[in-house]
Amino acid sequence: MDLPSFTWLWRIAAWSMGISITLYFSLAIVGIFYRMQRLRRKAYYWRWLRYLHYGLGILFVFFVLLLLGIGIVGTLGHFGTLGHSWHLPAGLGVVTLTLASAWTATRIHPRRPQARTWHLGLNMALFVGLVLVSVSGWSVVQKYLP
Repeated sequence: MDLPSFTWLWRIAAWSMGISITLYFSLAIVGIFYRMQRLRRKAYYWRWLRYLHYGLGILFVFFVLLLLGIGIVGTLGHFGTLGHSWHLPAGLGVVTLTLASAWTATRIHPRRPQARTWHLGLNMALFVGLVLVSVSGWSVVQKYLP
């Protein structure tokens, strides 16, 4: 079958992954700073940090789901099947951790202190997942480049 080049798709994926990693670290910085302000009981001055954190989180979820879609479409278009490397399970793990982290973020409340603990734990696991998906993604990209 004579398929068109998927180079444009891989460029979008590369940019999306770079943006996702940038968003992840931005979320960590904003989250830590907001938490410090809350512990100092000055949260009402920094309420905009909460909205910034939510906005960055929504963007992060969007880019992770975009990467999932690009990966599925690109792999099916190039190979015809999925599962050619350990990048698929690593990517699905990152998607799962991202969605779980986003869900726990909506559950954080003074009456549910365990939700914050879960949110932080999931984000630490997400760091490991992002490292794994980046390493495995590099080997996958080498298959597509001429």
